[in-house]
Amino acid sequence: MNSQTVLNISNELELLTGEIAGMGGLVEDMLSDALAAVVTYDAELALEVVDRDGQLDELKSKIEHTIFDLIERRELKGQDLRQALAGMKVAVELRRIGNLSRSIAKRTSHLKDYERSDQAKSLDRMGRLVSSQLKRVLDAYGEQDYETALDVRERDEEVDEFYNSIFRIMVTYMIEDGRKISACAHFMFMAKKLERAGDHCSQIAEIIHYAATGEYPATERPVVDDV
Repeated sequence: MNSQTVLNISNELELLTGEIAGMGGLVEDMLSDALAAVVTYDAELALEVVDRDGQLDELKSKIEHTIFDLIERRELKGQDLRQALAGMKVAVELRRIGNLSRSIAKRTSHLKDYERSDQAKSLDRMGRLVSSQLKRVLDAYGEQDYETALDVRERDEEVDEFYNSIFRIMVTYMIEDGRKISACAHFMFMAKKLERAGDHCSQIAEIIHYAATGEYPATERPVVDDV
């Protein structure tokens, strides 16, 4: 393979990374806006998050087409092929986080008649942690920094612990005041969605490691037992 072809492949892979970064930015916005909608009961913002779902599908389809075309046209091998396939897997994980964000946003309409201050604060803190995980793993993907990716993977344990804490808090609220049962059930549902979003961030971290090294992490991901 001549040097010009190598350069062309490198440039095209860089453009692909940029497309995935754009999709990641949309997912980051969906997650943060979904949480903001729930915390402030902003029904209009929640609808905007739901409406972005179609845009996310379009981006994913475009990325998949780019990858298939690149693999076929350039006959990719080795690390170049891993990088392209990793991009496809990352796009799938981002799509799933987008789905979870949409589900959180859609819960806003169920909370109109409930006092949500304490519950919302707990969910907001967990959401900030997951959003931070998402940002870090996307930065790691853009920089092909598998060491940072592994750190994100290790910190998934914190997300699991946060979920268990929220679960216990919501159960306590429900026991103390039966009027809060419905609202707390919704918040427990949303916290579980955030926990799953954290899992997808860890999956992206593992994909980054594979793209860089050709192997998935040797150690199992830390797991905190659900309450």
